Amino acid sequence: MGILDWIILSGTLLFIVAYGVWKTRGSNNVSDYVGGGKDAKWWTIGLSVMATQASAITFLSTPGQAFHSGMGFVQFYLGLPLAMIIICLVFVPIYHNLKVYTAYEFLENRFDLKTRSLAAILFLIQRGLAAGITIYAPAIILSAVLGWDLRTLNIIIGILVIIYTVSGGTKAVSVTQKQQMFIIMTGMFITFFFILGHLPADINLTKAMKIAGATDKLDIIDFSFDPKSRYTFWSGITGGLFLALAYFGTDQSQVQRYLSGKSIRESQLGLVFNGIFKIPMQFFILLVGVMVFVFYQYNPSPLNFNPAATAAVMQSGQSKDYEILQEGQLELEEAKKIALNKFSTALELKEYAAVEDAKQQIINLNVKDSTNRAAAKALISEADKTIETNDKDYVFIHFILNNLPKGLIGLLLAVILSAAMSSTASELNALGTITALDLYKRNNKKELSEQEYVKSTKIFTLIWGILAIVIASFANLFDNLIQLVNIIGSIFYGNVLGIFLLAFFFKFVKGNAVFFAAILTQLIVFVLFYSLIFIYPSGEEKLGYLWLNFIGSALVIAIAMAFELFDRFLKKPPINN
Repeated sequence: MGILDWIILSGTLLFIVAYGVWKTRGSNNVSDYVGGGKDAKWWTIGLSVMATQASAITFLSTPGQAFHSGMGFVQFYLGLPLAMIIICLVFVPIYHNLKVYTAYEFLENRFDLKTRSLAAILFLIQRGLAAGITIYAPAIILSAVLGWDLRTLNIIIGILVIIYTVSGGTKAVSVTQKQQMFIIMTGMFITFFFILGHLPADINLTKAMKIAGATDKLDIIDFSFDPKSRYTFWSGITGGLFLALAYFGTDQSQVQRYLSGKSIRESQLGLVFNGIFKIPMQFFILLVGVMVFVFYQYNPSPLNFNPAATAAVMQSGQSKDYEILQEGQLELEEAKKIALNKFSTALELKEYAAVEDAKQQIINLNVKDSTNRAAAKALISEADKTIETNDKDYVFIHFILNNLPKGLIGLLLAVILSAAMSSTASELNALGTITALDLYKRNNKKELSEQEYVKSTKIFTLIWGILAIVIASFANLFDNLIQLVNIIGSIFYGNVLGIFLLAFFFKFVKGNAVFFAAILTQLIVFVLFYSLIFIYPSGEEKLGYLWLNFIGSALVIAIAMAFELFDRFLKKPPINN
């Protein structure tokens, strides 16, 4: 980090905070503060929706996911375009026509207060945890790599977000997210072309892609029916569809983005924009991760990308064994370069037998590379069981700090922190709104003025911001950050989506049946998650977590219908002969 990096980083973050506060001064009624003035254009909505989902986790974790596992994660998003169409046709018109500020207001109109409150509470639990993780994600990585104090970073990120979110509400979140998305995508494009420019002179994009393909990093679609596989075509268009429906259709952090639209059409166009560009954006971010993998085929890379893990093992009794592994890794990297040169030359000469031979050598060498890295993790774990050995989330930040020139480092760190602020702001905005309007206002018998409700929303937003910082301070890594956030969502989203689907399409089902079905379903999903996913290490679980979204939706619908039919049967008058 040079002086130029610090200037770019601090200048970018301070500009976002100041711009958000300045653009939204005077938001002193519920319509302006919670509804964003109901005047947002479709491009603001579309960018805000994308920025809300694209947290720092996306830009830290996704490239590392691609580095280790390839492009298959993009299947997670396959159900998203269809989800956008369904939300545009069903959810958006209902929300706008009812003139609601939160998604859960609709549930009281359709069912009753307790069902609305239950759905709101489920949202608060899930999104409250996620808000803490979106602060923790960049903080833990930056603290490990730069040596900054973790809790200090949590507090700094949290305070910056709290300032403009509490000050300006929904509009502050929306107007700042346009700038944040511009900064984010600019940084990612610069990184992509930087990697291309720093590969060997004879390696162009086509050859780089062929090298990635030779190691199965470009295997995008998996049509297998294995329920244990996390990402397949089928889990993407079913579990991914239900997750997207729940997230964009019922999660207030997203619903609040398009409820600020000037009209139904503006909201729909914003969601269509997201449906069209979200998959290409995620594809490109994964592709950056694949290019980082190609870059490290020609350049030295650490056995473990977490510097704290390397420092711990080198100061332990396992240091000599680790040094032996490092020496073997250096020899392996030289062998890779030779095999890659053979592969490149054979491609140019169109000697396809030689291409296949070199490809097999590359595959074998990368298998040895994986074996070395697994052995390194085992040594690190022996040295210090408290150190995180899974280094997927450290790959991209290691590349940034060790390879990008001065100035670009500051820009990419600004990208990461901007993304953290963007998604956290949406979450805090939604958490404060739900607490104030769905719980406090609805259960408060005393009638308050508009200004008092705005004040209460600000107070609750502040409280949730402080809680998010506390959660971040006590959080821990689990497998991979981007997967952790989606796992937490999958535990709750299916159930909540099922409640909304019952409200939309099953008019004969009443509030009591839905309320008790939702409680029972959530308990069942907890049991399924614990017994089939949580107690198994990553990659060995008995059920891919995306399926929880479909199972939760199907269960709550089936149980609610059964409860309703049984209740009607009990109340049915006897037949007089």
